[in-house]
This record gives sequence, C-alpha cells and structure tokens, in this order.
Amino acid sequence: MSHAQIESPKGIIFNLSDFNKKAQLADWLYKYDIVAWMTSDSIDKQDKKDLAHLGKEWFCYQDKDELWHAVYGKYVYGEFNQVFHYVVDKAGKSKIVTDKVDTTISNSYSRALITANQKVSKVKDSVHITFNQYIRLNDNKTFTVWFLPAFQKNNVVLYGGEFIYSIDPSGRKVIKDDSYYKGKFLGFKIGKPHTIMIDYSDLETPTIGAIFFVWSYKKYFTNIYIECAHSKSTAVKDENNRYTWMHTEK
Repeated sequence: MSHAQIESPKGIIFNLSDFNKKAQLADWLYKYDIVAWMTSDSIDKQDKKDLAHLGKEWFCYQDKDELWHAVYGKYVYGEFNQVFHYVVDKAGKSKIVTDKVDTTISNSYSRALITANQKVSKVKDSVHITFNQYIRLNDNKTFTVWFLPAFQKNNVVLYGGEFIYSIDPSGRKVIKDDSYYKGKFLGFKIGKPHTIMIDYSDLETPTIGAIFFVWSYKKYFTNIYIECAHSKSTAVKDENNRYTWMHTEK
C-alpha cells in the first residue's frame, strides 16, 4: 500500500496524516478478516460436539513475532473455555494447535467483546444485517472493538455505519464511542465490475469503515471512490497489481 498527496489548487487542506493512519489500521483489519474467514471456514468442518461449545467471544490477535492466532470458545462463569486455537504462519497457512492461550488474554478479550456486543445490540437488532467483529489490544492495555458490515449472503456489500468502542483494560466498561452511523446502510450488489461511489459527503475525511470498504472490495469493482465534503479518495492498481491511494479535490 502506498499513498499519494492530494493536489490542492483550491488551497483546501486534506488531512493526509490522518488518512494514512486510518489506512494502516484498515489494512490490519483486512488481514484480521482473512484470518477469521480462513479459520472459521475450517471450524465448520470440525466435530459437531465441539461446535456446540462455541460462543460469540472468538477473537484473533498477533503475537510478538507477528504470527496471527484465532481463538474459539465460550466465556462461561467468569472464564473463557477454549475449544480451538489456530496459528497462521507468515506464508498464510493455518493449523490447529493444542496450546492454551494465556487466560489473562482470553478472559479480557472475551469480556471486552461481550461488553461491546451489549453496547451495539440495539442497532444490530434493528437493521437485520450481518456484521463482522474485530478486536485489538492497545498499547495502554485498553481494547478497541469494531463492528463493520460483513459481505451479505445476497452478495451485497454495505456501507454507512461502523460501530467502534474503546473498552477499559478489564473488558467491562465502554470508555469511548467513535461510531459513525446516519441511520441507514447503503450497498451494491457484486456482479460485473463497474465504478461506484460511497457517500461520506457530510465528513471532511473518510472514516475507518469507508477506507476498509474500499480495501476489502476493490477487486470486485473497477474503482471505488469515497466522496467526502471537499475530496474524493480511491485506491488505484498499477501494472504490478499494487495499489496506491489517490486523493483529488472536488
């Protein structure tokens, strides 16, 4: 991923630093998504007796060696009961391991997910769409949990709402809400590639969800433009199949 400075003949200031930070985070969420998809697909093939012991508190994380882990189980009576633990190597191959994840990690991660799910439940119940959840442990020991629209079963991809919560280190309290939602989701059906525009014209700069939408679904469309109040942003593929973010004034 690379970035290009916005051309600004009108003198409009585009916060490129803010965008680049969000783009890096969107790329991390994209990799998380791949690990979650890869391992959950394997989960479906496991023994049904084990599947009966799974809850919604599954999570992925990277260790100090930047290897990805995906942990599945259920938080019951104050403790996370691990059922499956996957490790994904740097070549992108996953395998089930017998190692138990440290309970300090599994208990706090699962509590943070439960707390965030309780916070977002009213919205999720009202819109009747599928979300993916992501969680990350921050340097200050707090957690961030994201709920972003998933690829829907009817081959529709959605945008317009993202629910982002900062959770305290114990995993029990929401300490910040950075959600964006205007009351409805909009979307596009996957089919013949064409150019689309996602409307964030009420904002000065794109949201994490908008950038993640482009990064996740760029292969399905000719171009995806994020339209903000004074600018348009898109990821353009070069002859080496590498993507560069381009920003232009409106």
